[in-house]
Amino acid sequence: MKTLKRRQFLNLAASALALPAIIRSARADTYPSRPIHLIVGFPPGGTADILARLTGSMIQERLGQPIVVENRPGAGSTIGTADVAKAKPDGYTLLMAGTGAMAISPTLYKTLPYDPQRDFVPVALIAKNPFVLVINPSLPVHSVPELIAYAKDHPLTYGSGGIGSPHQLFAEMFKTMTGVNMTHVPYKGTAPALTDLMAGHISLLFADIAPTLPLVAAGKIRALGETSAAPLPSAPDIPPLREAGVPGFDAAGWGMVVAPARTPEAVIAKLYEAFRTVLADDTVRAKMITLGMVPQSSPPPARLPDFIAAERARWSQVVKDAGLAGTE
Repeated sequence: MKTLKRRQFLNLAASALALPAIIRSARADTYPSRPIHLIVGFPPGGTADILARLTGSMIQERLGQPIVVENRPGAGSTIGTADVAKAKPDGYTLLMAGTGAMAISPTLYKTLPYDPQRDFVPVALIAKNPFVLVINPSLPVHSVPELIAYAKDHPLTYGSGGIGSPHQLFAEMFKTMTGVNMTHVPYKGTAPALTDLMAGHISLLFADIAPTLPLVAAGKIRALGETSAAPLPSAPDIPPLREAGVPGFDAAGWGMVVAPARTPEAVIAKLYEAFRTVLADDTVRAKMITLGMVPQSSPPPARLPDFIAAERARWSQVVKDAGLAGTE
């Protein structure tokens, strides 16, 4: 009798230990059963926002639930990123993360309200985003060499999407590689920085291409070069900076969907498959290219931490060369 009771107790204990896994599996099987919130750490109108809305509209068709894009700007996307780090790990709160939040800020700041490696699990790499160097048309320059020469005799200011954003780091790379001096003016995203650039409140900006090209076409700002090594199909008349006067310049931001750490693996797998399918769609890829993005065929989630680590090492050197490490 005692042996039987002991066996029953052990069976009950084993069932209790297995219960959380069973519950997680059941939740993954029914996921998603309500709207998913995709957080963007920048204001509407920038590349991260455009990318979230473009892919979100397609993903919701695959998952059968609305994708609600929420903009939570501030501190170079730190505010929105920290919010997602603290969110419940159930797959219903995701982040359109970028170079700044995942690779630059950790090397720039002494402390952050989140840890990219500890607090997140990658879902899918969506696109790489070259930037374009644009100036206010009132500046009497029409090429990168003319800008460099002009900057040696005139004080210039450059805008950014916030301290630690790719906009700032691209500008700092430009300063280091050309020897020019410029004063940094941070904003909460690309859109407000572009507004002030058009108004003449700042001299230049390394800007997301998607919201910038229409303004260039309208003559409201002037483009001098783009940051990637190869010409952009969406703007072949804008030369790569490495060919326009800054040899060796090659950089791009990127957008990646991540979820809070401890999100069930089955949920991550379902999300990844949905994004992988959407990113293979020719119509989606063509739209991204038109907007100046470089669509990616994302590696599986398990391989993305290596990509983030390599990017972090690369930008850490840029931060060090610019003398920006250790910002409070």
